[in-house]
Amino acid sequence: MNHRELLEQALEARKRAYAPYSGFLVGAALLGTSGKIYLGCNVENASYGATCCAERVALFSAVCAGERTFQAIGIVGGKTDEEARNSSCAPCGVCRQALWEFCGGDFWVVTNPSNPESHTLEELLPCAFQKETLDSSN
Repeated sequence: MNHRELLEQALEARKRAYAPYSGFLVGAALLGTSGKIYLGCNVENASYGATCCAERVALFSAVCAGERTFQAIGIVGGKTDEEARNSSCAPCGVCRQALWEFCGGDFWVVTNPSNPESHTLEELLPCAFQKETLDSSN
């Protein structure tokens, strides 16, 4: 699957977002190494801390389905369809860290359907907190 197709899937997921407070709708399409795509959309809550980003919704859905390794994620977001199709929407820090847990640094993050941009997770999160961080022998 190419990155444009992944972004098109993310645009479809964005249509299901629940964002009554910010009005910023986000969709994500996570590609597992199995070839299956897992979709996610942001789900806001009046208690902002209970909000869940589209990237984590997709990741948690994939993990629940038994997928543990991934190739790439497409992310789109914006208040309007036009904004979502023509701008970048990078994952927040919490999502970057959650993705790192399963994907590592060579995982691809793709944004901006009109002019696709690709970054590795290592570029977006250069000092990730990881299992080795917790190893007391380091």
